[in-house]
Amino acid sequence: MLIAVLVEYAVVSLIAFITYGVDKGKSIERAWRVPEKVLLGMGLLGGSAGALVAMNIFRHKTKHWYFWVVNVIGLIIQAGIAGYLFIIG
Repeated sequence: MLIAVLVEYAVVSLIAFITYGVDKGKSIERAWRVPEKVLLGMGLLGGSAGALVAMNIFRHKTKHWYFWVVNVIGLIIQAGIAGYLFIIG
C-alpha cells in the first residue's frame, strides 16, 4: 500500500510540476491559463512536492501566499499519510 501511495505522489507531483511550467509559459505569452483551483487541487491531491519545486524553479505563483499555505499543508498531510502507512505496514 505504501509503495502505491508513493507512486501516486510521484506521478501527481510530476504532473503538477509540468502544469506549473505550462502555466508560467502561458502567462508570459498572455495566453489562456490553467485555473488556480486546478493548480491548488493538484497540490492537495498528492502533488505538493512537485508544485513547491515548480514554484521555485519557474518562479511562478511565489507571491501568492495561499499557494504556499495550500502546498505546505498538502505536503504535511501527504507525509503524514506516508508515515502512517510505513508504521502500520
